This record gives sequence, structure tokens and C-alpha cells, in this order.
Amino acid sequence: MATGAMYPGTFDPLTRGHEEIVQRAAGVFGRVVVAVASGSSKQPLFDLEKRIDLISSALADLKNIEVVSYDGLTVDFARDNGLGVIVRGLRAASDFEYEFQLAMMNRHLEAGVETVFLTPTEEFMFVSSSLVREIARMGGDVSGFVHPVVNQALREHFDN
Repeated sequence: MATGAMYPGTFDPLTRGHEEIVQRAAGVFGRVVVAVASGSSKQPLFDLEKRIDLISSALADLKNIEVVSYDGLTVDFARDNGLGVIVRGLRAASDFEYEFQLAMMNRHLEAGVETVFLTPTEEFMFVSSSLVREIARMGGDVSGFVHPVVNQALREHFDN
């Protein structure tokens, strides 16, 4: 049986909602790998190395997590790294249909990997990376939605 869990995503940027999901997963699983997708079809604001650095800094106080990049199928990464669980965050009912389809496809591809859904607190339910990027792009204050190191990186990015 595989041990540990992975929390996959692009994390562009990492939000307080992501942080909360990682903290809660770290309390449930002995090992949590925050797996940053490198081959995403999205056009990221921050390059892969910067995202990994920001996530590592923001989550430095959690001792049972690792932050790594991955490419390819999520279930392949999970299986190849002995991770029996994929953690996914659900913010709203609108996320459920897509996430359910993804979980069913992953189960079909790799029966030994389960998907666990965690929901953020109400405080962070509406926060998404795309909204944070848009607010920051327009000069708005996103400090309540992201870790200070992420906030600084956003400000530096959009000041240039």
C-alpha cells in the first residue's frame, strides 16, 4: 500500500486557500508532496522555479511536506512516488463536476490512487489564483489572500 499524499496544482500563485488545504492535509497524512505542474497548458505568471521557491518559503513551517515539480499524468507521479492519495480542494459546488470527473478518470487510470477532497474555510472559499493575479495586475491589495512572500513577488512582478 502506498503512503502519503500529493496536492497537485499550478499554484500560480499560491493562495491562502492553497496553504490551508496543505496545512490540513499535513495534519491527516504523514507525508504531503505539493506537486507543482510544469507542463501545464496555462500561461503562468511565475516560472516553475519561482513558484517552487515561493511555495517552499510560504510553507517552511510544515515539516512533513515536500515541494517538487512534476510533468505528465498526476496518477503516474503519485504511483511512482508511493503516494496513495491525491488531495484536491473544492471551493464551491461549481468545482465539483470537473473535480469528480477528474477523480473518476484518475481512478480508471490507476486504481491504487484515491482522491480526497478538502474544502477551505468560508474565509478563503472565494479566493482563486486567477482572481488574485487579476487584482494584483490592476494594482489592488491582495495581502489578505496570499502569504507575504507571495504578495511581495506579485508587487515586484507588476511594478516592472
